[in-house]
Amino acid sequence: MDKPENIIRDSYKSIPGPGRGLFKDNGSRFISFAYPIESEEEAKEIVSGLKKEYHDARHHCYAYRLGHLGDSFRANDDGEPSSSAGRPILGQIDSRGLSDTLVVVVRYFGGIKLGIPGLIRAYKTSSAEALDNAGVVEKIAGDWFRLSFGYDRLPQVMKLLKDMDLRQRAQDFGNSCTLEAWVRLASEKDFLEKLDKLNVTCQRI
Repeated sequence: MDKPENIIRDSYKSIPGPGRGLFKDNGSRFISFAYPIESEEEAKEIVSGLKKEYHDARHHCYAYRLGHLGDSFRANDDGEPSSSAGRPILGQIDSRGLSDTLVVVVRYFGGIKLGIPGLIRAYKTSSAEALDNAGVVEKIAGDWFRLSFGYDRLPQVMKLLKDMDLRQRAQDFGNSCTLEAWVRLASEKDFLEKLDKLNVTCQRI
């Protein structure tokens, strides 16, 4: 039996879809948006799109965390005083234990300065509402693999995929056999070892 430190952690929490929130204080409006994401590039595209859509807003602050370990993250104040916007937004993502999650808060300035404590409260509260409205879902980390093999290996390969309950796509049983299978991180070592015994060529994609 695996020791606890050898068990691969491949399940984590994220959000299943977009969520939205709104917080008002002394004329300022903080419109928040939560999105499930899978890459830094996707986060940048969403932030860029919101900046175009809400081009007349004073600030477009955001934070995200990525990966099944949550080890990739960023917090951006977009002109607000240091750590008064991005950090409180990230704090709400982290307090829920989420990853693959982006929150953007668009601020329309109301003419009255809120001070650092007021800004922190505003960004925290608006982010919390967007995340609460988005919900929570469990995600499993894994990768797609492309398998190539001869017809003589087809029964064994299909049995392996069935026994491990693996998702498949892109099957092509022409002159030779190829298909793609999705394998969760915790099962990857076992999967590759079994393919090696079958002399099946496998490539991560």
